[in-house]
Amino acid sequence: MFRGLPRMHANCPVCGLKYEREPGYFMGAMYISYALALPTLGLLIALFWALTSWSWKWRILAAFVLFLPFVPGLTLISRVLWIYLDRAIDRE
Repeated sequence: MFRGLPRMHANCPVCGLKYEREPGYFMGAMYISYALALPTLGLLIALFWALTSWSWKWRILAAFVLFLPFVPGLTLISRVLWIYLDRAIDRE
């Protein structure tokens, strides 16, 4: 597929925790990803607002285009945070 993008390991290299769970396990990670994406996009839009005199449509479009390369890493981070939250609530 794409080379150089962050990928999630099947198991933890240190403790052996299995990352791949049942289908639908990472649905909760979407909420975390959304919560991380909104402030990031807000910051990018604010930067374009402060640094350019473009119309608001072009500022938002530019922020979204600049945000796209961060999506794979953000997905990985949100999955890891979801696993940490799940393990903190239920150890099994």
